[in-house]
Amino acid sequence: MKRILSITLLSLLALFTASAQQYKYEVGPVIGMTGYLGDCNFDHLFERPSVTGGVIFRYAHNSRWAFKANLNYANIRGHSMYDETWFPDGANYVFSSHLIDMGLTAEFNFLNFGRGPMYKKYKPISPYMVAGVGFVFAMSNGHNQASFTIPIGIGVKYKYKDRLNLGFEFTMRKEFSDRIDGYSDLFGIKHKFGKNTDWYSFAMLSVTYEFGKRCIKCNYIE
Repeated sequence: MKRILSITLLSLLALFTASAQQYKYEVGPVIGMTGYLGDCNFDHLFERPSVTGGVIFRYAHNSRWAFKANLNYANIRGHSMYDETWFPDGANYVFSSHLIDMGLTAEFNFLNFGRGPMYKKYKPISPYMVAGVGFVFAMSNGHNQASFTIPIGIGVKYKYKDRLNLGFEFTMRKEFSDRIDGYSDLFGIKHKFGKNTDWYSFAMLSVTYEFGKRCIKCNYIE
């Protein structure tokens, strides 16, 4: 009888542990700081930081891979007087841009992120790397500019509770128009992908809530 009771309790414990990793989706807010590199700032990423905020939606494919969509509103600023660069006309340039940033990225967790059976070696915390494609709409000095972007970066996730996750992520975004700061080719040299194009960065904190239960069949989580 004791053996049957022990097996029953262990089975219930295993089922409860497995159910901790039942949810496929996450959604939540993000807030953080922006940086800028471009025509008005070549070297000092956080010379004039500003703020960003938005929302993310994540699909957890499994404990290693996730796919994320983001929508952020951000501000970036720059002033060439802080950068020891002499332009041909001797002028200084200043700007402030408002950005609407959208992206689709893939995340790879270095550890099996989540909660679940011990034999699966889930970890409540994991660093990850992220990369994908995006789009930015910039409003700067009375001019509007749209451009594709490539976001790349690193982050860390922490499962605070079964359905509540905390995160920190730093990404650089390469954009292709060279005009999110309102300026282009200040040296009179036509820009290419690796030259005279603008970058901006996000250092963000996130809080996400999980939903959308996974189907469980024969103790196997799909």
